[in-house]
Amino acid sequence: MSEYISAVATGIWTPVLFLLIIGGLFFFLYSRFIPYKYFAHAIAILRGKYDDVNDPGQISAYEALSTALASTVGMGNIAGVAAAISIGGPGALFWMWIAAFVGMSTNFFTSTLAVMYRGKDSAGVIQGGPMYVIREALGKAWYPLAVLFCLCATIGCLPIFQANQLTQIIIDIGISSESLKAAVFHIGRFEINSAKFVIGTILMVVAGIVIVGGIQRIGNWAGKMVPLMIVVYFLSVLAILMMHFEKIPHYLWMIVTDAFSANHYKGEPLIGGIVGGLIVAGVRRASFSNEAGIGTAPLALGAAKSREPIREGLVSMLSPAIDTLLVCTLTAMAILVTDTWNTSDANGVSLTAAAFEHSLGMTGKILLLVSAFFFAITSLFTYSYYGSKAVSFLAGVTVGKYYNYVYLAAIVLGAILSMQDVMNIIDVAYALMAVPTMFSGLVLAPKVMKEAKSYFSRLE
Repeated sequence: MSEYISAVATGIWTPVLFLLIIGGLFFFLYSRFIPYKYFAHAIAILRGKYDDVNDPGQISAYEALSTALASTVGMGNIAGVAAAISIGGPGALFWMWIAAFVGMSTNFFTSTLAVMYRGKDSAGVIQGGPMYVIREALGKAWYPLAVLFCLCATIGCLPIFQANQLTQIIIDIGISSESLKAAVFHIGRFEINSAKFVIGTILMVVAGIVIVGGIQRIGNWAGKMVPLMIVVYFLSVLAILMMHFEKIPHYLWMIVTDAFSANHYKGEPLIGGIVGGLIVAGVRRASFSNEAGIGTAPLALGAAKSREPIREGLVSMLSPAIDTLLVCTLTAMAILVTDTWNTSDANGVSLTAAAFEHSLGMTGKILLLVSAFFFAITSLFTYSYYGSKAVSFLAGVTVGKYYNYVYLAAIVLGAILSMQDVMNIIDVAYALMAVPTMFSGLVLAPKVMKEAKSYFSRLE
C-alpha cells in the first residue's frame, strides 16, 4: 500500500511541478517584479502602518501572515528539508530556493485575488480563499474546481505530518528506555506503538483547547508564538554554523553545483534523468513547506481586515521568503556542515536532531525539541481553520464545525503512522489543491495587475 501511495504522489506531482514553476515564472515576469520592488512597503503593512479596525475581515495583516506562517513555518522546515537532503543531497536545496523565489510572485497574485473576490459563507461572514475566488470571479462553469480544492483541502490540511514528526522527536529526545519506545498494543489486527498513541492523545487535547476558539484565537496565538519559535530556532542554528564556519563556503557552492549534477540523488529518474528527479524532489519539499501556489496562504490572508487587496498580496509574498529562503536554508546548512547527511541513516526530524546533537550535545536536542514543539503546535492550530473553511464552503458553517473533531482525531492517527505514508498522502492532496489555485490565478492575473496599477498610483 505504501508503494502505491508513493507512486501516485510522484505521478501527480510531475505535471503539477510544471504548473507551479512555469506558472510562478509567468507571475514573476507578468508582475514586472512589483512584489520584489515593494518589499519594504510590505514590511510597513506588516507592522500595522495601514491597519484600520473598520476594514472588513476578521484579523489584522500581521495576524493573517502569522497564521499563514504558523502553517508554513512548521515541521516541513525541520523534517521536510531533511527528507529532501536525504533523497537529493545538497542540490535539493537549490531547487527549493527556485521554487520559493517564484513562489513569492505566486503568493502575491493568489492572495490578492483572495481579498478581491471574497464571498460570504452560509452564516453571512466574509471569507476568502481559492474556492471563493473561483465562485465569485469565474462563475458556475468552473465551480467543480472550487469543489476539488475544498475536498483535497480537507485531507491536505489534516495534521498528520506535524503530529507524526513532533511525536517522533519527543520519543527520540524525551524517552531513553528502549522497552518503553518499543511497547505496543493491538486493536484488531493493527499494532500500535503505545508511546506514540499517548503522545498523540496529549497533543490532541492541547490543540483542541485553542482550535475551538476559532480564527481570532488562532491568530492571537500565532502572532505571539511564530516570532518566538523563529528566533529560538535561528539562534540555535546560528550557533551550529559558527562552530563549523569554515565549511559554509564549500557547501554553499556544492548546493549550486550538485543541483545540476545530481551526484547525491538517491531517487528514481524523472523528466528524462536524475536531474529531473532531483528537481521534482526539491520542488515537492518546497511546496510542502512554503505552500506557494497550493492555496493555504490565500485562505489566511483572505481573512485579513483590509480594503486594499494588493496589501495582502504583498504581505503574503513574505511567507515563502521567510519559510524557505530563511528557515529551510538554516535547517539544511545545519545538516550539511555537521556532515550528518553523510554519516547518519536517519531521515526527517531524526536527521535534524542528529545534526543538533552533533554540535550542541544534549542542549542542542532540547533546543530542537522546543523549536519543533512550537513549529508543530502552531501548525496544528492553523490547519484546522483551513480545513473547516473548506468544509463550510461545501456543506455550510454548521457542518464545518464538526470538521474540528475529525481533525483532532487525525492528530492521534498521524502520530502512529509512518512518516513516508503521511508525507505522500499530504503530497497528493497538495498537488491537487494547486490545480484550481494556479488556474484561477493565471486566468485572473490581468485583474490583479489592474488593481496593482490603481493601488500604486494612489500610493504615490
